[in-house]
Amino acid sequence: MSEKAIKTKASLFELDGIPSLSQALPLSLQHVVAMIVGCVTPAIIIAGVSGLSERDSVILIQSALVVAALSTFLQLFPIGKRGVFQLGAGIPVIMGISFAYLPSMQAIAGDFGLPAIFGAQLFGGAVAILVGLFIKKIRRFFPPLIVGLVVFTVGLSLYPTAINYMAGGTSNPDYGSWQNWLTAVVTLTVVTVLNHFGKGVVKLASILIGIIAGYLFSLCFGMVDFTAVGNASAFQLPSIVYFGVEFEASSCIAIGILFAVNSIQAIGDFTATTSGSMDRQPTDDELQGGILGYGVSNIVGALLGGLPTATFSQNVGIVTTTRVINRCVLGGAGLIILAAGLVPKFSAFLTTIPQCVLGGATISVFASIAMTGMKLMTSEEMNYRNMSIVGLAAALGMGITQAPAALSAFPAWVTTVFGRSPVVVATITAIFLNIVLPRPNGKR
Repeated sequence: MSEKAIKTKASLFELDGIPSLSQALPLSLQHVVAMIVGCVTPAIIIAGVSGLSERDSVILIQSALVVAALSTFLQLFPIGKRGVFQLGAGIPVIMGISFAYLPSMQAIAGDFGLPAIFGAQLFGGAVAILVGLFIKKIRRFFPPLIVGLVVFTVGLSLYPTAINYMAGGTSNPDYGSWQNWLTAVVTLTVVTVLNHFGKGVVKLASILIGIIAGYLFSLCFGMVDFTAVGNASAFQLPSIVYFGVEFEASSCIAIGILFAVNSIQAIGDFTATTSGSMDRQPTDDELQGGILGYGVSNIVGALLGGLPTATFSQNVGIVTTTRVINRCVLGGAGLIILAAGLVPKFSAFLTTIPQCVLGGATISVFASIAMTGMKLMTSEEMNYRNMSIVGLAAALGMGITQAPAALSAFPAWVTTVFGRSPVVVATITAIFLNIVLPRPNGKR
């Protein structure tokens, strides 16, 4: 940003410059409200799968917020010179911890522990950098049909997680109790009603408001324990490599594939942002810088204990709806997220949310992810060829993971890569079929 732009009082609808605080702050808070639940939920789930202590769970959530903020800053305010080399897109987007990696991370955490996730994330960040360097040559292998299928299978594979959470969490002695289900249904009802009948910020904050309603309702059943909040410190910087790093081959392959796909998917969010709010397509420099920044920020994030990040589509929706593109507005949201991440008591408070409340809120998120994938797929003509690709890829991906013994005769690494998450099998199958199956005009 130039010195002249920094000194200029800018409009909210300009990319550069500083708008007034009274205008920018409410819009920054709107972005925080829309993304914060989605940002911390993967960390909460992985902490549960990994069996982390209360203290370590707080640190994982804290790191998620800090890394989300740093990743957002890099995308908003790139490092380097446009037209030469830059890290970051310079486009008004918000980054956060992504659900796309959650199915694979759950499997890795259960089999190898958190260090293997962060080792795989380091590898995945390097994959994303390679994708960014060669984006023009490999983009054709990831049309909307393929990306949509990946997103669709991510959503489908997360449904069991949401249902288990609605029942109280599999580690909960009261798993499946009527109190858990009632609380989950109350939460889901509030989210659904606000999604369909709410307007403005109330609609955008439907998940947050639903969690608050479910949280208050859960207090009636004594589900909340504030011990972790009392034990947490008031301020703490994230620790470097706190959870350790372990490079496990099968985990690296599984996460690396997802990083390649999500690098391509980021193009969709960058394009939606610029076309919806600036009436133009993103430049090649912006796309390449965005993907390179995505890779670098995930490498740094792994070292800081933050799980994999990605662009947040709900914030893209806010930008395209309001057409508020000023980077200081989104940077303000990043500052709020960073401040929250540096306060362990806030992170500890998030760990007190009962799993049934999270399940009631996130099942609608997972459903939305699946439907977004379906929308992407159907943006291409659903002819016999494309239906075959989608049908076979989804059948193999979902089918193998729902039959745990199907790969039992193979080495353990095969099960980790292909048998734990439907996303990897579906992605590989879809890319292969898209290359070899003839198109209606006879071309490949």
